[in-house]
Amino acid sequence: MQIPQMGYDRAITIFSPDGRLYQVEYAREAVKRGATAIGIKTKEGVVVIADKRVGSRLLESDTIEKIYRIDDHICAATSGLVADARVLVARARLEAQINRLTFDEPIGVKELARKICDFKQQYTQFGGVRPFGVSLLIAGIDNEPKLFETDPSGALLEYKATAIGSERNKVMEYFEKEYRDDMNIDDAIHMGLIAMGKAINGLLSRDGVELGIVKVDDKTFRLLEADELDKHIEMANEVLRKELT
Repeated sequence: MQIPQMGYDRAITIFSPDGRLYQVEYAREAVKRGATAIGIKTKEGVVVIADKRVGSRLLESDTIEKIYRIDDHICAATSGLVADARVLVARARLEAQINRLTFDEPIGVKELARKICDFKQQYTQFGGVRPFGVSLLIAGIDNEPKLFETDPSGALLEYKATAIGSERNKVMEYFEKEYRDDMNIDDAIHMGLIAMGKAINGLLSRDGVELGIVKVDDKTFRLLEADELDKHIEMANEVLRKELT
């Protein structure tokens, strides 16, 4: 590596001559190495799915958490550095509670996502810190379903369907072909699980997938129970078996 470039490479506050912040780009690479997480928005609600496979049979799978409740009507799925994700989730929960105490009403999904992105952006401006090596999918219900993706740089984008993590491009290619605006929640779950199977290039299992939904009718986040999840996994695996053989 050339000596002049090393300064841009090591300092978060210095732009390279071509306008890049290398530490932010390295943080994005940390996200790309993370487990895949998927979000899909429909008129009935929002679905979030996360890959929570474990690499060792000695590890208790219940300790792996990829989808978090932020407030009654908001959840977040993460990909990247787990410790960084935990800090941001705690920050999001704090912002949600501050809003309830201050205004006596639940925080808006976009407002919360923007606050988290503002917080992440601060860590790209000052020396002695580093960017958060994690992206979040923030999903929930205001007057209508909302799905936002946050970037380590602090950028914020709203999607109908998106993915973060190691196989994002593969999932997005599938969504570009299959997503429909008239899908219901079950359709979104089915499509999301098939996309997850494509991402991991294999069949799905109960212990390897975490799936949460927020519906318009009750505006309440919940994780699917094992029996309910099994039904959807089996339907997705029927499709995946044909494609993988």
